[in-house]
Amino acid sequence: MEINEQELKNKLSPEEYAVLREKGTEPPFSGKLLHDDRDGMYRCKVCGADLFASDAKFDSGTGWPSFDEAIPGSVKEIEDNSHGMRRTEVVCATCGSHLGHLFMDGPTDTGKRYCLNSVCLDLEEKK
Repeated sequence: MEINEQELKNKLSPEEYAVLREKGTEPPFSGKLLHDDRDGMYRCKVCGADLFASDAKFDSGTGWPSFDEAIPGSVKEIEDNSHGMRRTEVVCATCGSHLGHLFMDGPTDTGKRYCLNSVCLDLEEKK
């Protein structure tokens, strides 16, 4: 997918751009979707791709929306050794935008905790 970064800078807020395109992180407990429990589909803020179903969301207590399962093929996992840590970065498979990180300490059978930034996501509520 071809992305015009200047158009994106004009479309997104400075915080959204910093997180989605420059691999930033929103402050914990600040995201608008953290405690949102509506049914629907979480989509990429940049390209609109379906990423996570609301029934995969859980409260991890970490301060960011957490999910135990992604829509198959919707995200890519990339080794991330920045900031002196060994982590797995999660990006949108369609547009490559940074979403957050994956940790293998989740409480469900998948063992996964996709720890994501609210500013990276839009929730399309199920009608």
